Amino acid sequence: MAVRISGVDIPLSKRGVIALTHLYGIGKSISKKILFSVKINENKKVKDWSDSDISKIRKFISNNIKIEGELRSEIQFNIKRLMDIGCYVGTRHRKGLPLRGQKTKNNCRTRKGKKKTVANKKKVTK
Repeated sequence: MAVRISGVDIPLSKRGVIALTHLYGIGKSISKKILFSVKINENKKVKDWSDSDISKIRKFISNNIKIEGELRSEIQFNIKRLMDIGCYVGTRHRKGLPLRGQKTKNNCRTRKGKKKTVANKKKVTK
């Protein structure tokens, strides 16, 4: 039996702290806070969780934390808002360049994509 939280399968063989990080928007520290607040040992494996433990975790996450689709759409909305108001970060998003002050002469291939070679203009001979 697999454990599903917000439409994502949680691996059964991992510790609770690590397993919850499979959800988009939950890292290790938030995972620890979740398990602490619902009073489940963070070293307990997912296969050892009872049905009441799983329902407590589901209820806590749905009431207190934005994850998965809701979080992704909020992030996309924030980026669109920056692009619409025309701020510096928004224009960098629009151009596909790095946002946080990195140099672009040599690096930033992740953001700019594959190299596009531009040929030199030929010199005019007289």
